[in-house]
Amino acid sequence: MAEAMVDVQGLTKVFGTTLALDAVDLRVDPGEVVALLGPNGAGKTTLLKLLATAIRPTAGGGRVLGLDLLKGRDAIRRRIGMISHNHHLYEDLTAQENLEFASVMHGMRVDGGPIRKALTEVGLDGQARSKVRTFSTGMKRRLVIAKMLLFEPELLFLDEPHNTLDQAAIALLNGYVASVAARGGAAVVATHNLSRAYDMADRFVLMRDGAVAWRVQKQGLGAEELRDLYGRHAENADSSNADCGMRNGELHETAYESTSVREYDLRSGTFVHAYTRTLLGS
Repeated sequence: MAEAMVDVQGLTKVFGTTLALDAVDLRVDPGEVVALLGPNGAGKTTLLKLLATAIRPTAGGGRVLGLDLLKGRDAIRRRIGMISHNHHLYEDLTAQENLEFASVMHGMRVDGGPIRKALTEVGLDGQARSKVRTFSTGMKRRLVIAKMLLFEPELLFLDEPHNTLDQAAIALLNGYVASVAARGGAAVVATHNLSRAYDMADRFVLMRDGAVAWRVQKQGLGAEELRDLYGRHAENADSSNADCGMRNGELHETAYESTSVREYDLRSGTFVHAYTRTLLGS
């Protein structure tokens, strides 16, 4: 079996007295695109930041790209691509200068040809010499995509990546993610939107209150079945679990006190409980 792109166990993060992530296990294999689903505050962004080594875990650990999550931080960062709420762009540099500077920071000497090609692919060739502070939010996100195209990362961490993108840019991004997976890379995508997640992912992981609630494979599961799964989950949930539902293609749920990690079995149409855990402070 090929080495996992992500293999972490018991990842926990506490901010002050707030438990943001509660003993999360996650494995992502080469060629996989995994969607993290859940409402604001579920722990999706915190998990992505931990995997990208932007923050350190309070407890737990594991490996990303075969490298220790704590000891291999610099090496991991050179091999991943990330879209987050913070664009990490320099506002007073032009689009081209941002890519040139990023190439130096990656230890690469990239000439103008690849940079122009990356900007053209995201539709920013006409703004190559424009300062980023003049860009719209969507244009800034396109520039972040250009940066990923330039460096060809092996592993992508994408936090609500479709926000502010038009349909052409969404198609570009989805195609790029698929190409990374096809060449043996992988991606972890955090989103509220089931439709977008279904278009991209091979597997879905629902997070609630910092913990993994359940996981389900896309294979054999239609988009409407995924929505129905949420409905049945809400109807059959124990009173201690979240009340989940769908509105306008997005997930909405209320707080809960305990969680159980569950695999959904398509043949039986039921959840199989792997283990149950009560959140700290409950």
